[in-house]
Amino acid sequence: MVSADRPAVAAIVREVGNFSGPEKDCALELVDIYLRDAAQRDYRIIVATNAAGAVQGYACWGPTPMTLGAYDLYWIATHPRAQGNGVGRELMAHVESKVLEENGRLLIIETSSKESYGGTVGFYRRLGYEEASKIRDFYDVGDDKLVYIKRFSR
Repeated sequence: MVSADRPAVAAIVREVGNFSGPEKDCALELVDIYLRDAAQRDYRIIVATNAAGAVQGYACWGPTPMTLGAYDLYWIATHPRAQGNGVGRELMAHVESKVLEENGRLLIIETSSKESYGGTVGFYRRLGYEEASKIRDFYDVGDDKLVYIKRFSR
């Protein structure tokens, strides 16, 4: 990701439809940290573009603090007009390959149990992620925190 991609990523975050206001703010805060500080090592961000160079999706991940080989997927989003075209799968394949390159052993994804996240949960399951835990009423009453993981051998 480069600075010129920020407006397109911001549009994706706004238009994807299931992110709350605070979630949108957090997603863009991580984008800004990534763009502002080339020396930081907490966040990695990539964008997926179409043949014309237009940003179709993005992913943000990084090593989980105080662990050996665990990584968090912080954000992944595909523009609504590009959903269903394999963009998310390509982004996840890239993230997983980078985690493996860094000798990662575990990729962790936290998400919401809200109905609007049903497609997201199905996406993770189709990619081989297993539900590792559920914390009831974490985000709000009736909105559980779901934790999905994929283990990689080293």
